[in-house]
Amino acid sequence: MADLSRPAGTAPDRARPTVVVTTVASDSHTWNLVFLQLLLEELGYHVVNLGPCVPDDLLVRHCREIRPAAVIISSVNGHGAQDGLRVIRALRDDELTAALPVAIGGKLGVDGGATSHAERLLAAGFDAVFEDGTDTLAAFRRFLDDLGTGPDRALGARPRHARAGQARHTGEQMGVLA
Repeated sequence: MADLSRPAGTAPDRARPTVVVTTVASDSHTWNLVFLQLLLEELGYHVVNLGPCVPDDLLVRHCREIRPAAVIISSVNGHGAQDGLRVIRALRDDELTAALPVAIGGKLGVDGGATSHAERLLAAGFDAVFEDGTDTLAAFRRFLDDLGTGPDRALGARPRHARAGQARHTGEQMGVLA
């Protein structure tokens, strides 16, 4: 898949950490990904936007090749929690992406926010889950800050907030992830 986040024939700026943004395979929305890309670029990240409807195996393959600092999955169609469980399993089952920091947010269910999906998604292996809340931008920034400062940090060490049993960024949703 072509990297549409930079002009053809140019190399990514390796001085900036790379973040992959995508949706789940069933989600065809793109405006959320464009907004996320613009936000992340403004914060100093190089962004690879894989676009909508990305199959799990394609996401894993691109993450193996790109070796990003993190993956941000945004869902608008309400199937984020259901599809996210399958996506995180694929990423965690691959030896090169098993430790990759992954966040998911947006409209994660179809019940209007009556059910929190954070606990189940965190238990499955997500490092951050952003659901409805008022402090979501700050929580998202904390997640990004926790990634570390090195450019394209090596896959192999999860960020400090991802240790087993430790509370991770939950109960918050950032509008751009929706």
